[in-house]
Amino acid sequence: MKRRAFGLAALAGAAAGGLALWRRPRLSDAAFAALYAAPLAPPAGPVDVYHLGHSLVGRDMPAMLAQLGGHRWHSQLGWGASLRDHWQGEVPGHAEENATEAFRPAGEALDSGAYPVVVLTEMVELRDAIRWHDSARHLARWAARARAARPEVRLYLYETWHRLDDPEGWEARIAADLPALWEAQVLRPAVEKAGPIHVIPGGQVMAALAAAAEAGNLPGLAGRQDFFADDIHFNDLGAYAMALTHFAAIYGRSPEGLPHRLLRADRTAAVPPPEEAVAKMQGLVWRVVAGYALTGVKG
Repeated sequence: MKRRAFGLAALAGAAAGGLALWRRPRLSDAAFAALYAAPLAPPAGPVDVYHLGHSLVGRDMPAMLAQLGGHRWHSQLGWGASLRDHWQGEVPGHAEENATEAFRPAGEALDSGAYPVVVLTEMVELRDAIRWHDSARHLARWAARARAARPEVRLYLYETWHRLDDPEGWEARIAADLPALWEAQVLRPAVEKAGPIHVIPGGQVMAALAAAAEAGNLPGLAGRQDFFADDIHFNDLGAYAMALTHFAAIYGRSPEGLPHRLLRADRTAAVPPPEEAVAKMQGLVWRVVAGYALTGVKG
């Protein structure tokens, strides 16, 4: 019921905003769900990862993920960059964010077919990305490009979050945006064109961790601000949480028992989570990832 009503609203919004009508969903709900009914087989070992995105990916999170997974990685980042910005080669902050040994130009990287896993990240405000940056079309373009070079590539859309002071409420946006925006307006139209793209539920995990901390269930942590450096960017603890989330989704297994003392991208020691909170954080990440069918993970 909710999805049918949303589909009509989305179509009207697309027309008003000048978006292409190809984004109108044609897959039935059942057909879309069927694409994710069977979980992905966990990789047999480390798999190299390419990250395309912005500061909610950052440099430190992929570096932490690589330490957890034992894999190699490269990235292309920008300041608030959309998938369209990356596609057009007009990336704000490109020089500054990519002055690192981890940088590899996105087109070259995907065309090489060298990465079994590619993680794609859209800008936020997500409504602006959908309306003005044609998110679904560019997600489909990047997915198709990766598959052209490596047909068996595993593609992921990294679901993020908005500002902690969002006037509609941070938790409310995370809860509502997943079905209404990330799935219905970004993922689903792209999947219709380019095939299955799984989800790394970063926003869902961050909201769950914040709620657990505020309920007193993560010893040593008081609340959401413990995971953030400002009103949107994560600190070391938030980067660690997102590295766990990526690990659980990409490797299809629980992050419970993984190391929690890791290095940042510049090889300095990251601030670790409180010892007594580590196992609880790892278990909660796994429950969220394994409980969401679009991750491709079987709990």
